[in-house]
Parts: sequence; structure tokens; C-alpha cells
Amino acid sequence: MKIPFFWRVVLFFCLAALVGGPVWAEEEEVAGNHEGSLVVDGRTRTYLLHVPSAYDGSRPWALVIVLHGGGGNAENAQRMTGFSDEANKKGFLVVYPNGTGRLPDRFLTWNAGNCCGYALEHNVDDAAFIRALIGKLRKEYNIDAKAVYVTGISNGGMLAYKLGCELSDLVAAIAPVAGAMNVDVCMPMEPVSVIAFHGTEDRHVLYEGGWPLVYYDRYERKDNSVAHAMEYWVGRDACDTRPQEMERGRVKIKSWPFCVQGAAVSLYSIIGGGHAWPGGTSERMWGDPPEIGGISATDIIWDFFDRHPKKGTR
Repeated sequence: MKIPFFWRVVLFFCLAALVGGPVWAEEEEVAGNHEGSLVVDGRTRTYLLHVPSAYDGSRPWALVIVLHGGGGNAENAQRMTGFSDEANKKGFLVVYPNGTGRLPDRFLTWNAGNCCGYALEHNVDDAAFIRALIGKLRKEYNIDAKAVYVTGISNGGMLAYKLGCELSDLVAAIAPVAGAMNVDVCMPMEPVSVIAFHGTEDRHVLYEGGWPLVYYDRYERKDNSVAHAMEYWVGRDACDTRPQEMERGRVKIKSWPFCVQGAAVSLYSIIGGGHAWPGGTSERMWGDPPEIGGISATDIIWDFFDRHPKKGTR
């Protein structure tokens, strides 16, 4: 029997009242953490995506990619940095990719040039993975093509530098934390803004460069200095070579402004700081204290990212 239109409308709202909201609200919940995967170079790669509750797809949102350190994973990076809470407050999407390893979800590493572990040994193309991940997320969510950013710590910080070199067509800015720029060839197609954080007493990735005093990788490496990375990006972004300098307690800040296409380069040196995410939680139970310096790298990084989108559209 065909139900008259009037009674269909009445039935609709009755059902809506019974389920506590409109019938169309039964669509899949978008907000929260979502595990995802994709296949790159024959490998199934995984990630954890955090979507704030305010996201509704009505406008383009920035995307921040957070890379865990060597031996870590996506959950570790989320917990250590607090970037999901930052995303909820400031309104952007954040994704935590997983590196590779002999186990699917722990002791994971990135291939960042001369480090580290399984990813280096098997010549994993992590730049291709991140490029594919950005493409996948841009198809599934309303992401601002001018506002894709990368940060990471340690081995993840090293990969952040490498992605600045290889994904400059997609990435507007990078924020390496306690990482070294060890790539042999860096030829970015476009300017990339850079903000780096490094403790002067870091024994895992030495501030002045050289052989690490503490390392867990079976492959020995010699790191470039923090100054090496800053000099490269100041030159590549055609910045004013005379830095603006200031101090905030135990933090020395150097900023190179007036770069091409609105780019910028900044360095936060934590005096006496070790191998840690400033203002976050320790990467490991025996890790260096992250509170030295009294700053929140997560807050500062997002503020820097937000002020340095890519010029033009793609």
C-alpha cells in the first residue's frame, strides 16, 4: 500500500525523534582517529588520521604530517607531540604515518638517506609513500593544497628534511625536531619554509654533527650539523643571511626573514636540551626530559606553519 506524502513526512520526523536526531545523521562518524592503509611499491603502508569534530568538509583544511622517531610508531607520535589536541583547538587535520619494520606496528624506521634500520636496509621509498598518502587524503578530505606541512623527531626529523627536498611541490613547510639533514642531493623545485628545534646536548643526533654518542641502529652513520641544514635552506630560499636573534630563557632563536615567495627559516636551540620533543612527553621511559627550555614545540610549529602556506595554488 502506498503511503500518502503527508504521512511519510510525519513518519520521518517520528523516526528522527526516536533515534535522537535526523535520519541522515546515521552517516559514518567523521571525527576522531581513523586507521588507514594504502599500497606503495608493493608494500601495504599504514597511518593514523585524526579529524577534529569541527571538520565538515565545507572549506579547505590544512594537513600536518607528523613522523615518529626511529623505533616508534603512529600512536607514539600522537602521544608524544600532542598534535591531535592542537588540531582540535586550531582546526586542521593531522596524520601520523607508520614507518616500516620486521614487525607491523613497532620498532619502525624511515629511510632518510643514511638512517635508519629496516627502512634503510630495504631501501624503502618513504618519500613515495608520503606523496601517495597526501594524494589519497586530498581525494578523501577537503585539504588545502597550499597548506600541507611535515614535522617529525629524530629519524622522522631526518625524513622531514628529505621530504623538503623531494616533495617541495606539495609541502609548504617542514619542522624537523632533533634531526639531521643527511641527504646527499637536495634539489627542491619550490621554496620550503623551515623551522627546526635541537637540543645542544643531544647525544643521539649531535648539535655540531658527527658520530652519535648514543644510537640503537646497527648501521653506523655520521650526521651533518644543525648549522649545515640552516645554511642550506637560507641559501635555497634566498633569505637575508643576517639572522634576527633573541633569547627566551634557555632557548636561543635565530630567524632568517625576507625569503623568496614569503618563505622563512628559523632555528630554536635548546641550551642544555637533549633528544626530545620540547614540551611534549618522553619518546621512551628512559628518554631525555622534554621540558628543558619551557617551550611547546607543537604550539610554535603550528603557528609557524599557519603563517607560511605555499604561494599560489596547485
